[in-house]
Amino acid sequence: MKKISRKKWVAAGTSALLSITVVAGCSSGSPAPANQGTAKQENQEPPKLQALTYWVGLASNVAATLKSFGDMTVYQELQKKTGVNVTFQHPPVGQEKDQFNLMITGKDLPDVIEYGWTGYPGGPEKAIKDKKIIKLNDIIDKYAPNLKKILDANPNWKKQVMTDEGSIYGFPFLRGDDYLLVSNGIALRQDWLDKLNLKMPETIDDWYNTLTAIKKSDLNGNGKPDEIPLLISKGDMGGSVAFLGSFGVNYDFYHDNGTVKYGPIQPEYKQFLTVMNKWYKEGLLDPDFAVTDSKLKDAKVTGNQLFATVMSTGSGIGNYTSLVKNKIPDFKLVAAPFPVVNKGDKKMWSARTYNFSGGVAAAISTSNKNPEATAKWLDYAYSDEGKMLFNFGVEGVSYKMVNGYPTYTDDVMNPKDMSMAQAMARHVRANFNGPFVQDKRYMEQYAALPEQKDSIKIWSEPTDERKLPPVTPTSDESSKFASIMNDVNTFKDEMFNKFIMGAEPLDNFDKYVKTIEGMGIQEAVKIEQSALERYNKR
Repeated sequence: MKKISRKKWVAAGTSALLSITVVAGCSSGSPAPANQGTAKQENQEPPKLQALTYWVGLASNVAATLKSFGDMTVYQELQKKTGVNVTFQHPPVGQEKDQFNLMITGKDLPDVIEYGWTGYPGGPEKAIKDKKIIKLNDIIDKYAPNLKKILDANPNWKKQVMTDEGSIYGFPFLRGDDYLLVSNGIALRQDWLDKLNLKMPETIDDWYNTLTAIKKSDLNGNGKPDEIPLLISKGDMGGSVAFLGSFGVNYDFYHDNGTVKYGPIQPEYKQFLTVMNKWYKEGLLDPDFAVTDSKLKDAKVTGNQLFATVMSTGSGIGNYTSLVKNKIPDFKLVAAPFPVVNKGDKKMWSARTYNFSGGVAAAISTSNKNPEATAKWLDYAYSDEGKMLFNFGVEGVSYKMVNGYPTYTDDVMNPKDMSMAQAMARHVRANFNGPFVQDKRYMEQYAALPEQKDSIKIWSEPTDERKLPPVTPTSDESSKFASIMNDVNTFKDEMFNKFIMGAEPLDNFDKYVKTIEGMGIQEAVKIEQSALERYNKR
């Protein structure tokens, strides 16, 4: 059996990751005695190399060039350091939710399951009560000193990673700095604005006038009326609340001074739909907005057709700029401020997230025969050494230290035959997510262009005062909530397209509201209100 030196198993800057034996549900061997982690190490045999099964979605930036997380530098190095051989199980890209629902019903589960656990039917607390994953509070206290230290030092983060009942259900993805909380918003072609001698639009009326001017001009110079002024889909309504937020509501639940409301039944939502319907009729909104996926969107941006849409700092502004730099002269994408209805109105909505959001965490399943050892393995990522590995990779391979600053190599920053986002994802998890603490210094380089740095500042302007924190319904509430919202969301999404495209007259908005009320939306609002009040008491 391969021997791993004790020196390699030390987490720098915090506490030692003590010698352990990790066993997967399918591997042979006996679990380490409960007191083995606290035994003296001098005369102890090195840990045995055993298997660990790990279920996780394959990020698109990784999937572009690699077949598995196991091919990434970060996990190859992690195996060298810990002696733990991990077999990753990836559902097909785009089928994560369906595959999760199939997988989680089984009895022999993977040892570690990384998922957005707020999406589990009934929520993460229900997953614990269903005996699918284990409650980690005591295990973290005893076997994950690095994560424990971070949560104890950041009580607001700790508040976010636990349920109302106080359960910690997974090793979380934590954004380690407020600088990392905003990376998505509306972007537009500054070079097209300049050609028309137009100012950056600030109000809804400004946008109407700007989009109209774009529609009437052959800005890509091909002699065809193929310019698309704006692409906004219902998918853009979720995170960025693009244009919808201008009216003070969102596409889901929000709170107004502590009172929970449901955005898509408010009068302000009708105002938004009325504007979008007008823009659609006049050809200002992409006629294919309802069926344009990410690949088609990419083609419209890089094909010199699209003026404005929602995108991110990295895979949007940075990626597109890189892809077209030798193809489209003067191409310049910049962030646009979130618009207001009237000049001087308060901007209340952006895509700002929380340090922990979406419930994305690596949970330890009940099939795992040695959760304590697995917790120690996961805890390595929260050490000083682990943070460097997950954010920057291996020194000399994906980064080098320059005046004490971890600087990505040219292979990452200026790759050939792939985007920077894809090159980075070959080595680290910094530019998507995972069970570790994301480092601000990653974004300072990932968003290296002036336009990218400006985007973070511009998209951070709104107060987000109406945004709900990451609340969780109780397991009893969850099944009722899920039952209501499955029907409501299906109907809401269907009607979003119909109202904008004119297939459903806006005169029927009140009828639409009554239909959603008949589905039980007020009961769902009460559940969210109770969840908010419990969250505030955590």
